[in-house]
Amino acid sequence: QVQLVESGGGLVQPGESLRLSCAASGSIFSSYTMGWYRQAPGKQRELVASITSGGAYGNYVDSVKGRFTISRDNAKKTVYLQMDSLKPEDTAVYYCNTDASWTRLPWGQGTQVTVSS
Repeated sequence: QVQLVESGGGLVQPGESLRLSCAASGSIFSSYTMGWYRQAPGKQRELVASITSGGAYGNYVDSVKGRFTISRDNAKKTVYLQMDSLKPEDTAVYYCNTDASWTRLPWGQGTQVTVSS
């Protein structure tokens, strides 16, 4: 079964950058459209970016467009999220998973991103 391990979070100041990584085990990773989700305290988990299985197309929620970039390396079974110009409202636990509920994989532990001055 595929397992997902997120890393790269941390505490940064507004305007700074972070690069998140999500490493997957299992051989079917490259078949899935993958997404990055986030969950802020007291809020529901939301999908903020997704990337097609081959990596050709990415989609973003309006609040992160122009600031976040999703990418993937299928040979390394890893999906990335480059986050630039971070804002306090980006503070959340970030997770990766497939973009569709019917292909959902077990959730990883997530990685905490805190943006604060």
